Amino acid sequence: MRVLVVEDERNLAEAIARGLRREGMAVDVTYDGASGHEMAFVTRYDVVVLDRDLPGVPGDDICADLVASGALTRVLMLTASGTVADRVEGLGLGADDYLTKPFAFDELVARVRALGRRSSPAAPPVLTVGDLVLDQAKRTVTRAGKPLELTRKEFGILEELAKARGAVVSSEELLERVWDAHTDPFTTTVRVTVMTLRRKLGDPPLIETVVGAGYRMTAT
Repeated sequence: MRVLVVEDERNLAEAIARGLRREGMAVDVTYDGASGHEMAFVTRYDVVVLDRDLPGVPGDDICADLVASGALTRVLMLTASGTVADRVEGLGLGADDYLTKPFAFDELVARVRALGRRSSPAAPPVLTVGDLVLDQAKRTVTRAGKPLELTRKEFGILEELAKARGAVVSSEELLERVWDAHTDPFTTTVRVTVMTLRRKLGDPPLIETVVGAGYRMTAT
């Protein structure tokens, strides 16, 4: 899942980003409305965690523009005001959810995950390819009933390939969906991670390389 955090309180923004990354999400961060507005339209994010009171372009404007564009990106609005009127106004702008500061981080994670599931075509919570079973909610993978220990990036790649249901997913798409904006687009990190993932998955192979196009999962 790819998430953008737009929050001018730097310590809070970084804390949110670190926590979401620990949960296996690819997270970009920006601290003002102008750059947040630009990033939200340059990259396809599943969820934007958006502070309402931002310098430059207000969070309200970013939210309204995202909704008007027809993007599938979901918006979780953050605000210091917890009044009912403020929540109603924010949701009226098209925000998908609303969270008042201070908040429990576990609640933020749960809301981001719920919104992320709504940002793309519905996929079952448990994905099955052959004898491989991937539980997106529990973040677990088994093959032939045997649990597999995967890194967050390996799990992310496997999840994206399983959700594609046999369609080819390019290295660029995997880099965008699993990593973040600070990753070198010319890096070999996707290829190397797929290599280690294949070793952990064992035989018969489940991930096929489609030369010049990317990767796909095939049930054997």
